[in-house]
Amino acid sequence: MKLYEFESKRIFSSKGILVPKGFVIERVEDLDKIALEPPLIVKAQILIASRGKLGGIVKARSKDELRDLVSKLLGASIGGLRVRKLLIEEVVNIAKEYYLSITIDRLKRKPVVLASSEGGVDIEEVARREPWKIVKRYIDPLVGLRDYEVRYVAYKLGIKNPKLIRVFTNIAKAMYSIFTEYDCELVESNPLALTTEGRFIAVDAKIIVDDNALYRHRDLQELVEKEAREYTEIELKAKKLGFSYVELDGNIGIIGNGAGLTMATMDLVKYYGGRPANFLDVGGGARADVVREAVKILLLDPKVKGIFINILGGITRADEIAKGVIEALRETGVRKPLVVRLKGTREEEGRRILSEENIPLYDDMDEAAKRIVELVKEA
Repeated sequence: MKLYEFESKRIFSSKGILVPKGFVIERVEDLDKIALEPPLIVKAQILIASRGKLGGIVKARSKDELRDLVSKLLGASIGGLRVRKLLIEEVVNIAKEYYLSITIDRLKRKPVVLASSEGGVDIEEVARREPWKIVKRYIDPLVGLRDYEVRYVAYKLGIKNPKLIRVFTNIAKAMYSIFTEYDCELVESNPLALTTEGRFIAVDAKIIVDDNALYRHRDLQELVEKEAREYTEIELKAKKLGFSYVELDGNIGIIGNGAGLTMATMDLVKYYGGRPANFLDVGGGARADVVREAVKILLLDPKVKGIFINILGGITRADEIAKGVIEALRETGVRKPLVVRLKGTREEEGRRILSEENIPLYDDMDEAAKRIVELVKEA
């Protein structure tokens, strides 16, 4: 579970980490309650990377400009997610930007501190371009993060001032405290800024909590149940219906049963020159009603120009898949290029149901993938 930036910063602040002064608003009228004076930074509270590149982080130099930006951003769609909240913050005078995070190294099975003197940019880009600028220090989970380990990291980052080293150490240990207390996968500040006044401030904050531990954090679990979070409207609908759905930017709808088969199907479509529009896994043992709703989502999505259904039935019955497909077509009245590969339990019955509706059936995955790409190109 990803927390919004303002939620992460509240937790940072509760642990003694300095963050910029700011307010969260949901309506333009809320601006009247803000005591801060421009210039101010306006940040869309959405859970995707590179918000700034997509226009989700902007600077307002006057009150009129602030009101105009807020009016444009609230309710806007950025990266497929609707902006429902904005964080408005004071401008921080930055002298130097650092990257600091606590995460899990799954190969080592240990928490690890990752830090860099190149903050404010994608850490993946730094790792690719200048890997020597990333400092890594593993943490013994039985002992915790010790002061001398943080001092080592600070020294490697070029922080030499004893006072700054102490503050940096306190921040890192506070982040590790958050990491353990909230069962996190990631606690990150990028950038952790050293201001011209000589203070460390977490200009940005990011926390990802392990979904499997949410039962221990009822307050966070309630947030997930209350709102869509990082899900698009379609993804949220799919979640409520009981299947996995992730929107992509292609035009060929994909339906499979099982994550591995669904991803392999997406790879095949891509290999033969198509662009998957989604990942949709109806799961094992899917009944006709679930399949019906899954197919309806793709039929009613205007960007989907064709659909490839690839089912390998074990506990999933092929006749239930077929019934769901037919019901979706009849309920929506929408027809798009549709290719089905159906193998496994009650395969003969499923193929009979689909063949009566003249739906193309294939035994081979490659042939089916090639055909749907051809049909979409011809459409």
